[in-house]
Amino acid sequence: MSNDVLSPALIGAMVAGLSVSDLIRTTETFKQSGQTASVETAYAAWIAANAADPLLYAVLFNYSVVLSDNGKLDAAQQCLEQAIAQSADFMPAYINLGRIYERQGKIGLAIIQWSAALARMAAVNGPAITHKTTALNQSARALEAVSQDETAETMLRESLELDRQQREVVQHLVALRQRQCQWPALLPSERVDRGVLVDGMSPLSAAAYTDDPLWQLALADHYNRLDVGTPAKALDRWPAAKAHDGPLRIGYLSSDLREHAVGYLMTEIFGLHDRSQVEVHAYYCGIEANDPLHGHFQGAADTWTSISQLDDAAAARRIADDGIQILVDLNGYTRDARLKLVAMRPAPVIVNWLGYPGTMASPYHHYLIADDWIIPESHELYYSEQVLRLPCYQPSNCNRTVAPDRPGRSAVGLPEDAVVYCCFNGSHKIHRFTFDRWLTILAEVPGSVLWLLSGAETVTARLRAYAAGRGIDPARLVFADKAANPAHLARYPLADLFLDTTPYGAHTTASDALWMGVPVLTVSGRSFASRVCGSLVRAAGLEELVCASTADYVARAIAYGRDPGSLAPLRQRLAEARESCVLFDMPLLVGRLEGLYREMWQAFARGALPRPDLDGLAVYREAAAQVDPEALEIQGIADYHGWWTGLLAARHQFRPIARDRRLVTDPALFP
Repeated sequence: MSNDVLSPALIGAMVAGLSVSDLIRTTETFKQSGQTASVETAYAAWIAANAADPLLYAVLFNYSVVLSDNGKLDAAQQCLEQAIAQSADFMPAYINLGRIYERQGKIGLAIIQWSAALARMAAVNGPAITHKTTALNQSARALEAVSQDETAETMLRESLELDRQQREVVQHLVALRQRQCQWPALLPSERVDRGVLVDGMSPLSAAAYTDDPLWQLALADHYNRLDVGTPAKALDRWPAAKAHDGPLRIGYLSSDLREHAVGYLMTEIFGLHDRSQVEVHAYYCGIEANDPLHGHFQGAADTWTSISQLDDAAAARRIADDGIQILVDLNGYTRDARLKLVAMRPAPVIVNWLGYPGTMASPYHHYLIADDWIIPESHELYYSEQVLRLPCYQPSNCNRTVAPDRPGRSAVGLPEDAVVYCCFNGSHKIHRFTFDRWLTILAEVPGSVLWLLSGAETVTARLRAYAAGRGIDPARLVFADKAANPAHLARYPLADLFLDTTPYGAHTTASDALWMGVPVLTVSGRSFASRVCGSLVRAAGLEELVCASTADYVARAIAYGRDPGSLAPLRQRLAEARESCVLFDMPLLVGRLEGLYREMWQAFARGALPRPDLDGLAVYREAAAQVDPEALEIQGIADYHGWWTGLLAARHQFRPIARDRRLVTDPALFP
């Protein structure tokens, strides 16, 4: 319901003679009182009455921001074009006009605007540097969207050379290099040293960077403190949640309830919930979507609320007012997450599940849902949350749509009579150590090929050139064109064996391969992301395909390649167990999930909610700073805890460390 109380005519009369500063104060008053339509009216009326004002360009710019926030992109575009026409050196107008064009899908026009801004920046001063880095960053993002990754990387590097404190740019740069299979992923320069890149990395990139869960815990804590921050005010009462005495009110918060990997995994969950036990409330914070899966979720939830247009405070209040008792964060540290909203604690209990494969290291995520394989009890020290376990952590869509037309090998560019290894993981998961192992396998299995997902042409060329440098015919790398999911699933059975990546393994792709009857060979490390695939393979009944070491992984892949007939029994077991194995038993998963929810709520009710353990993590991050995981594969260190204790003891010698509940425990080493 609108809160606007003044008529447009009255607002026009009020603002026509105001100075620009008084106009801004007036519109801010309207905004703070929820009179959003009055803000638009005030700007429009002032502009109509003050066409000759020398500061008109600034008012047009402010008006464009209001219009853009309200989704009126065409009108916002016109305001910015007028602002530039009046003041050609007003850089923010170029930058925002580029953003408008990008939102409209006009990537070329967006880049032109940002390039125009860069061309006009001659002076070297604070504002000019800010405008230039913004233009470079926006241009890089737009170029990345049209697969111009190398040019985008150059712009990000130039931006960091100007201001190396831009954490978002560091995160973007590292992720971009990982996706391009640029090794090393961290490439320092004279002004941007390796420490800046390591500390600025996102937790999601860290999962693909190294199998080092203690460092990942410390980095997540660092990221949460700096990039999420502490809200000015958090909720601590939740009267509606406490007063509710019916089925548990579960809120699922996600940007991915659509055609997305998480959306595919969650497809059956809402519908299988027992409504006598839980109410399903979905809070969608993603991009505008109208695909069938998005519509499915809207129909399957008891209540569906899009919060994409709400600010964090309003969204938090909405969740609290709905009486949500347990909020399940299905994003974590992934794209379009709303962690500043989660930090406001809109529900008494907050859970980390499915979207992000690792610990949040936040003070407000109380629980992490995993399983016995992903997080054995001996690994719980790597996590800030209390760990609760399902029979298998990852749900699956047992109603997948598979295209009826199954292609032959020749139709997709594969040799008919060769051993076909495949890996359909994203290119950001292909670590140099993994790729080296794959090339060793190809060298030992003559005529075999490796079937990968296609990406940018530069990535394809880079991987083929690397293979050639190792003496492998580049033609033995075959790249599958992107396809709609039903058609993509239909071609899986053309592969003999799926080779997993490490340290960030297959998750949804492993589930798809196993569903389609393709055995998956994996090696489980210590970190969450490196153990999910092992959990799925075990839950499908193929425990022997979970290798204990990378050497075992290579040996097993070679053995299967030299004797492909030995894979037939594995395929048969997958086919026979598909309807009964734990991996695809969604009623079992949902029933156990509801049991975990009851356990969480009972803990809250008796005042026993777990407190995330975040003590002393900055010390772990500092102690690991000297290690280069692209030179040393930490997954291969046999005595991981002993190795880490040595790092910490060395740190303790020159700067004493307080004992903790993880590894700083021995008084002899840490007196």
